[in-house]
Amino acid sequence: MELLDTLVELIDMRSFSNLWFWIALAVVWSSASHWVLGVPIDLVYRAGRNGGQAELDLEDLVRVNVNRMLYIVQVSGAWLLGFVCFILSGLLVLGVVYDVEFAQAVFLLLFPLALVGCVSLATANKIARDHVMGEGLRKLLVRCRIYIQMIGTIAIFVTAMWGMYQNLKYGFLG
Repeated sequence: MELLDTLVELIDMRSFSNLWFWIALAVVWSSASHWVLGVPIDLVYRAGRNGGQAELDLEDLVRVNVNRMLYIVQVSGAWLLGFVCFILSGLLVLGVVYDVEFAQAVFLLLFPLALVGCVSLATANKIARDHVMGEGLRKLLVRCRIYIQMIGTIAIFVTAMWGMYQNLKYGFLG
Protein backbone atom coordinates (compact mmCIF):
# COMPACT_ATOMS: atom_id res chain seq x y z
CA MET A 1 0.00 0.00 0.00
CA GLU A 2 2.93 2.36 0.55
CA LEU A 3 3.80 2.32 -3.16
CA LEU A 4 0.24 3.28 -4.10
CA ASP A 5 0.20 6.06 -1.51
CA THR A 6 3.52 7.35 -2.84
CA LEU A 7 2.22 7.33 -6.43
CA VAL A 8 -1.00 9.12 -5.45
CA GLU A 9 1.04 11.73 -3.60
CA LEU A 10 3.45 12.12 -6.53
CA ILE A 11 0.62 12.55 -9.05
CA ASP A 12 -1.42 14.90 -6.90
CA MET A 13 -4.35 16.52 -8.65
CA ARG A 14 -3.93 19.61 -6.49
CA SER A 15 -1.68 21.15 -9.06
CA PHE A 16 -0.79 24.47 -7.49
CA SER A 17 0.74 22.86 -4.42
CA ASN A 18 2.60 20.26 -6.48
CA LEU A 19 6.25 20.81 -7.36
CA TRP A 20 5.83 18.93 -10.66
CA PHE A 21 3.36 21.51 -11.94
CA TRP A 22 5.80 24.35 -11.34
CA ILE A 23 8.63 22.40 -12.98
CA ALA A 24 6.38 21.74 -15.99
CA LEU A 25 5.46 25.44 -16.14
CA ALA A 26 9.13 26.43 -16.17
CA VAL A 27 9.99 23.85 -18.84
CA VAL A 28 7.07 24.89 -21.06
CA TRP A 29 8.00 28.57 -21.04
CA SER A 30 11.71 27.93 -21.33
CA SER A 31 11.08 25.78 -24.41
CA ALA A 32 8.56 28.21 -25.89
CA SER A 33 11.02 31.08 -25.72
CA HIS A 34 13.94 28.99 -27.00
CA TRP A 35 12.18 27.58 -30.08
CA VAL A 36 10.78 30.40 -32.22
CA LEU A 37 8.86 29.03 -35.21
CA GLY A 38 10.64 25.73 -34.58
CA VAL A 39 14.05 27.38 -34.83
CA PRO A 40 16.40 27.46 -31.84
CA ILE A 41 17.16 31.05 -30.88
CA ASP A 42 20.90 30.37 -30.69
CA LEU A 43 20.86 29.67 -34.44
CA VAL A 44 19.33 33.11 -35.01
CA TYR A 45 22.10 34.79 -33.02
CA ARG A 46 24.82 32.66 -34.61
CA ALA A 47 23.54 33.56 -38.08
CA GLY A 48 23.76 37.24 -37.13
CA ARG A 49 27.33 36.89 -35.84
CA ASN A 50 28.81 34.53 -38.42
CA GLY A 51 26.62 34.75 -41.51
CA GLY A 52 27.54 32.30 -44.26
CA GLN A 53 26.38 28.74 -43.70
CA ALA A 54 24.64 29.60 -40.41
CA GLU A 55 22.56 32.21 -42.26
CA LEU A 56 21.65 29.72 -44.98
CA ASP A 57 20.75 27.09 -42.35
CA LEU A 58 18.53 29.60 -40.57
CA GLU A 59 16.73 30.62 -43.74
CA ASP A 60 16.21 26.98 -44.79
CA LEU A 61 14.92 25.94 -41.39
CA VAL A 62 12.57 28.92 -41.19
CA ARG A 63 11.32 28.30 -44.74
CA VAL A 64 10.55 24.65 -43.99
CA ASN A 65 8.80 25.42 -40.70
CA VAL A 66 6.83 28.37 -42.06
CA ASN A 67 5.64 26.37 -45.07
CA ARG A 68 4.69 23.49 -42.77
CA MET A 69 2.74 25.75 -40.39
CA LEU A 70 0.91 27.53 -43.19
CA TYR A 71 0.07 24.24 -44.91
CA ILE A 72 -1.39 22.79 -41.71
CA VAL A 73 -3.46 25.94 -41.16
CA GLN A 74 -4.61 25.94 -44.78
CA VAL A 75 -5.64 22.28 -44.74
CA SER A 76 -7.13 21.94 -41.26
CA GLY A 77 -7.05 25.37 -39.64
CA ALA A 78 -10.78 25.58 -38.98
CA TRP A 79 -10.83 22.13 -37.38
CA LEU A 80 -7.78 22.94 -35.26
CA LEU A 81 -9.31 26.22 -34.14
CA GLY A 82 -12.54 24.47 -33.21
CA PHE A 83 -10.70 21.73 -31.32
CA VAL A 84 -8.52 24.20 -29.41
CA CYS A 85 -11.54 26.35 -28.51
CA PHE A 86 -13.44 23.22 -27.39
CA ILE A 87 -10.57 22.07 -25.14
CA LEU A 88 -9.94 25.53 -23.69
CA SER A 89 -13.63 26.26 -23.04
CA GLY A 90 -14.08 22.82 -21.48
CA LEU A 91 -11.11 23.40 -19.18
CA LEU A 92 -12.40 26.86 -18.31
CA VAL A 93 -15.85 25.54 -17.41
CA LEU A 94 -14.39 22.68 -15.37
CA GLY A 95 -12.01 25.06 -13.63
CA VAL A 96 -14.32 27.97 -12.91
CA VAL A 97 -17.80 26.47 -12.60
CA TYR A 98 -16.87 23.10 -11.07
CA ASP A 99 -13.74 24.34 -9.28
CA VAL A 100 -11.48 21.54 -10.57
CA GLU A 101 -7.97 22.70 -9.73
CA PHE A 102 -6.32 20.41 -12.28
CA ALA A 103 -8.44 21.96 -15.06
CA GLN A 104 -7.50 25.45 -13.85
CA ALA A 105 -3.81 24.53 -13.97
CA VAL A 106 -4.01 23.01 -17.45
CA PHE A 107 -5.99 26.01 -18.69
CA LEU A 108 -3.36 28.38 -17.30
CA LEU A 109 -0.73 26.38 -19.21
CA LEU A 110 -2.59 26.01 -22.52
CA PHE A 111 -4.36 29.35 -22.98
CA PRO A 112 -1.14 31.40 -23.13
CA LEU A 113 0.34 28.77 -25.44
CA ALA A 114 -2.62 29.32 -27.75
CA LEU A 115 -1.69 33.01 -27.79
CA VAL A 116 1.90 32.02 -28.60
CA GLY A 117 0.51 29.96 -31.48
CA CYS A 118 -1.32 33.03 -32.79
CA VAL A 119 1.82 35.17 -32.55
CA SER A 120 3.86 32.47 -34.29
CA LEU A 121 1.27 32.09 -37.03
CA ALA A 122 1.16 35.84 -37.62
CA THR A 123 4.96 35.90 -37.83
CA ALA A 124 4.95 32.95 -40.25
CA ASN A 125 2.38 34.72 -42.44
CA LYS A 126 4.51 37.87 -42.53
CA ILE A 127 7.64 35.90 -43.43
CA ALA A 128 5.86 34.07 -46.26
CA ARG A 129 4.00 37.11 -47.54
CA ASP A 130 6.97 39.47 -47.60
CA HIS A 131 9.65 36.83 -48.41
CA VAL A 132 11.72 38.08 -45.48
CA MET A 133 15.36 36.96 -45.45
CA GLY A 134 18.68 37.90 -43.91
CA GLU A 135 18.76 40.58 -41.25
CA GLY A 136 15.04 41.26 -41.57
CA LEU A 137 14.29 37.61 -40.83
CA ARG A 138 16.52 37.63 -37.76
CA LYS A 139 14.87 40.81 -36.46
CA LEU A 140 11.42 39.33 -37.03
CA LEU A 141 12.33 36.12 -35.17
CA VAL A 142 13.83 38.06 -32.25
CA ARG A 143 10.72 40.26 -32.09
CA CYS A 144 8.54 37.13 -32.10
CA ARG A 145 10.64 35.75 -29.24
CA ILE A 146 10.19 38.96 -27.26
CA TYR A 147 6.40 38.71 -27.71
CA ILE A 148 6.51 35.08 -26.59
CA GLN A 149 8.57 36.05 -23.54
CA MET A 150 6.11 38.82 -22.69
CA ILE A 151 3.19 36.39 -22.90
CA GLY A 152 5.17 33.90 -20.81
CA THR A 153 6.03 36.45 -18.15
CA ILE A 154 2.41 37.50 -17.80
CA ALA A 155 1.27 33.87 -17.82
CA ILE A 156 3.74 32.87 -15.11
CA PHE A 157 2.73 35.86 -12.99
CA VAL A 158 -1.00 35.15 -13.34
CA THR A 159 -0.46 31.44 -12.69
CA ALA A 160 1.63 32.17 -9.59
CA MET A 161 -0.96 34.60 -8.23
CA TRP A 162 -3.82 32.17 -8.90
CA GLY A 163 -1.81 29.31 -7.41
CA MET A 164 -1.09 31.29 -4.25
CA TYR A 165 -4.76 32.21 -4.00
CA GLN A 166 -5.78 28.56 -4.35
CA ASN A 167 -3.21 27.40 -1.80
CA LEU A 168 -4.34 30.02 0.70
CA LYS A 169 -7.99 29.31 -0.01
CA TYR A 170 -7.77 25.53 0.46
CA GLY A 171 -4.65 25.29 2.59
CA PHE A 172 -1.41 23.63 1.56
CA LEU A 173 -2.38 20.15 2.68
CA GLY A 174 -5.86 19.88 1.37
